[in-house]
Amino acid sequence: MKRGFTLVEIMIVVAIIALLASIAIPNLLRARIIANESAAQATLRTISTAIETYAAANDGVYPTAETDLTGATPKYLNKAYDGVTESGYKYVYTLTATSYTVTARPTSCTTSGTKSFTVSTGGVLSPDAQCTAAS
Repeated sequence: MKRGFTLVEIMIVVAIIALLASIAIPNLLRARIIANESAAQATLRTISTAIETYAAANDGVYPTAETDLTGATPKYLNKAYDGVTESGYKYVYTLTATSYTVTARPTSCTTSGTKSFTVSTGGVLSPDAQCTAAS
């Protein structure tokens, strides 16, 4: 007498696994996107705080280059972010002595994040209405 699984039993198990995977995978992808967006916002706040602290220490004059923040002693910012992609977002600075804008754009609007974010002079963080992927 042979013991084993029939083809129908194996097909039912495969169907159940496929059903569970079809439910779990989109939820995991959404969680990853939310985590990337939260990380981008936190990074922008960190950059903004560094820029505002620099300005407070330099009579209200904002840095004109990221090296002003990363090359100071002590450093205002421990890591360079301008043009760098991290956690699915690419960061781009626009710095002048009187103002700044830092933008975080997802590398893909479907897998990295669904929003772009901008922080500007005074630490104002705002999401962009539509996703614009970084190039």
